[in-house]
Amino acid sequence: MSKDIPDNLVRRTAFPHSVSRAVVTPLQPSVVYASPDPDTLDSQYDGTAFGYTYSREGHPNATVLAQKIDAMEGCEGGLITSTGMSAVTAVMLGLLQQGDHVIGGNQLYGRSLRMLTQELPRYGITHSLADPTDANAIEAAITPATQMILVEVVSNPTLRVADMDGIAKIAKAHGLILVVDNTFTTPRAYRPFDIGADVVIHSITKLLSGHSDAMLGYVAAKAPEHREAIEGTIVTLGLSGSPYDAWMAERGMMSFHLRYDRAEENAAILADHLADLGAKRVLYPGRPDHPDHNRAGALLGPRFGNMVSFEIEGGRAAANAFTRAMPDMAFAPTLGDIGTTVSHAASSSHRGLTPEGRAELGMSEGFFRVSVGVEDISLLKDEFAKGFAAL
Repeated sequence: MSKDIPDNLVRRTAFPHSVSRAVVTPLQPSVVYASPDPDTLDSQYDGTAFGYTYSREGHPNATVLAQKIDAMEGCEGGLITSTGMSAVTAVMLGLLQQGDHVIGGNQLYGRSLRMLTQELPRYGITHSLADPTDANAIEAAITPATQMILVEVVSNPTLRVADMDGIAKIAKAHGLILVVDNTFTTPRAYRPFDIGADVVIHSITKLLSGHSDAMLGYVAAKAPEHREAIEGTIVTLGLSGSPYDAWMAERGMMSFHLRYDRAEENAAILADHLADLGAKRVLYPGRPDHPDHNRAGALLGPRFGNMVSFEIEGGRAAANAFTRAMPDMAFAPTLGDIGTTVSHAASSSHRGLTPEGRAELGMSEGFFRVSVGVEDISLLKDEFAKGFAAL
């Protein structure tokens, strides 16, 4: 009886040799990598030879993506994680220990606030929150147990601009680890390592990837011992990003600078348009009426970003009417998409705070954040005019 199935069918087949090369980075979904012998595997794990072992410990698509972001941030050895919050988690749990104290900006992203205020205390790590626009307030929060400062360059969603120069000087003077979430600004506008940051974090999911179809984070550390501790936490806790998402994100980054520039241009125009439509308050660092406008100009130059926040009169009913009047506008708790998205802090990112807590940070039921995309600006103007007409 003849054999219909070859004996070696189960063996993987290498890609055929070609004198030409693929233009697109290959997607390598393999979970595991085979080494020729135990000595080689040992050399990979002890760092004397480079090679992949198990995708939780790294894979080619993560390396390619990390190297692109490294080049933008002016660093080496960046690590890819599964989400922006897993990057935050890896830094907190990798660099802090029981009994340590961390200072966070008081207007951090909602889940970062939750990490500091609810999750870290379970591990015996205490915290204080301070105004990042006032370096003196950060310094006043330092205790003998303080080991780290965590800030965003531009806060989410109130768009306040941190006193990065002052905070960096304080961190250095007190020997503290300065961790900067650069998601909003991106290296297109600001590079935290240039002013002395020790660790830089990104949610790649947002502007860097830019298409709302890949979820990843990034973290880079200046000191080798910090990088090693963070990487160990990523691998041990399973916080690594997938090859497919890394492959998709690299695709998105090909157009990052074009998307960023167009969205930033639109944001400046839309901010003024919202004011003309009668918004109670418009927050955009490029506007002279922004409370941190002068600092933004000194820190970011002309790169004021694509994020705009604004407030309308009225409570939840007004917020509902406003969004319902713009059915073609994506009302979604995200940012950084190629298209414009509108979010509402009270029902999404900061829903965990009490109304009083949100009010203290300047977020009423009528407070919205806009991640401005690359659409034709006339289309955006018309959409928001519909929203204001409904009020």
